[in-house]
Amino acid sequence: MDAFTSNNAAYATANTRADGKRVLIVDAEQASVKLLREALIAEGYETAQTSSGGEAIVLAISWQPTLIVLDINLPDIDGREVIRVLRKHSPVAIIALSARDHESEKIATLDLGANDFICKPIRIGELLARARAALRTRINFEPVTLVYQAGHLTIDAATRTVTLRGQTLRFTSKEFEVLHILASANGRVVTQRQLIELVWGPASADSVQYLRVFIGRLRRKIEDNPDDPRLLVTERGVGYRLILGGPVHSE
Repeated sequence: MDAFTSNNAAYATANTRADGKRVLIVDAEQASVKLLREALIAEGYETAQTSSGGEAIVLAISWQPTLIVLDINLPDIDGREVIRVLRKHSPVAIIALSARDHESEKIATLDLGANDFICKPIRIGELLARARAALRTRINFEPVTLVYQAGHLTIDAATRTVTLRGQTLRFTSKEFEVLHILASANGRVVTQRQLIELVWGPASADSVQYLRVFIGRLRRKIEDNPDDPRLLVTERGVGYRLILGGPVHSE
């Protein structure tokens, strides 16, 4: 077993009465998150949460929620930008939240692809009803097939397969999850803490040394020279980046 404990509780509750439907809560207000999470868990939904728009994009692709409840006023990225990016990749249902009751803001948010718009303070009964309505329209949701290319490495998110120069590589579920998260960041840096929390859960957030060992193991599988990585690179003191694009050097 890995040094980290496998911990789906990073995202979910054990309660799956709602047919395994997953709700990603994206909100920087902890009181709001607590209220939403408790109500959704009581209804049987699996939940994940983040206050970061950037992390929401990564989670939305790697965790594949059925519904996203998204405050458009986030500390790092405007929530409408998150919607715009997600609509390039996924038809996931999105309910936007805002403390500002401006008609122009509602129109702009809905035009970008949000399914619904609710003003804060949240009325839980109303939100749950709108969530059920949004999910009914997505009941036949199928994840969009996403294939990433990094040098001679191909990562197929739909089939969860990785090939190097046409040869299929063997990956553990955690190895694939780390690689998928890095790929879905589209060339951006994913911090050490983000990787650890997304894959192993918040309780493992201080286990940076193990992550380094884990990354080394990945490099031995995907790099021509693991000691001089060209695909999975380190941003010293911050995290890791997967370099997307065609072959990094000729055969």
